[in-house]
Amino acid sequence: MRKIIAVLVALTLIPASAGCSAVMPGASADVLRSPEPRETDVSLPSGDLENLVQGNGRFAFDLYRYLGTGDGNLFYSPHSISMALAMAYAGACAGTAEDMARALHFDLPPERLHATFNYLDMELASRGEGAEGKDDGGFRLNIVNAIWGQKGYPFLAEYLDVLARCYGAGLRVLDFVSAPDESRAVINDWVEEQTGDRIKELIPRGAVDELTRLVLTNAVYFNAAWASQFEEADTSDGTFFLLDGNEVTVPMMRQVSHFRYADYGMYEAVELPYDGHE
Repeated sequence: MRKIIAVLVALTLIPASAGCSAVMPGASADVLRSPEPRETDVSLPSGDLENLVQGNGRFAFDLYRYLGTGDGNLFYSPHSISMALAMAYAGACAGTAEDMARALHFDLPPERLHATFNYLDMELASRGEGAEGKDDGGFRLNIVNAIWGQKGYPFLAEYLDVLARCYGAGLRVLDFVSAPDESRAVINDWVEEQTGDRIKELIPRGAVDELTRLVLTNAVYFNAAWASQFEEADTSDGTFFLLDGNEVTVPMMRQVSHFRYADYGMYEAVELPYDGHE
């Protein structure tokens, strides 16, 4: 299975990360980054990881209600979208922070929320070690998040500290005001490089203009083989039942094996592990 997901959030208003307290002057450097190292030895209070995961599940279904209205298949990563927006949430305050927390189902205090995202991100990055990908290469799960801010705009030192400690990130500086399309090209080139040339045009022409002050980019590249492979010759058309009661005919993969199975009455589920049993 190989999936590539790309998400772009462009903010054309003044970013919330610039308010609330004393500021650190913006610089013309390529990256504004706190000197603080990323925290790699994270100890979470009991229940914090479960709280974040359950909240992300609620956000996933909220998001599906908006994304799942069209035809065709839908594949998206609620975790990576939440994580990208959490990086922006780290700089929000007052009503903006309250609105973001409500929409994203962030129920933990900010310092514990970011620490939990840090823990979960490192856990996911460590998965699949020694497993194979679909292309016979290694298992790959790359979640690429970046924040791009307006050159010369003041960003809080405290905000940059959170990005460094909990996300291992800095804030990349571009001049959207004077060179919006050139800035767009820089972002697209960076995303293309980070995803092994698989995402070539994340930001379409016209999506960034001189009013843009902050851009969040999120791209996920996932490549893994099934632990129990499906044979292409066993794929055949079958009936798929939609939630509205209608039926469609789609190609269905088939195999006979032993898998973990659950029957919850309203729906049934089966667990299909990837190579490495992740």
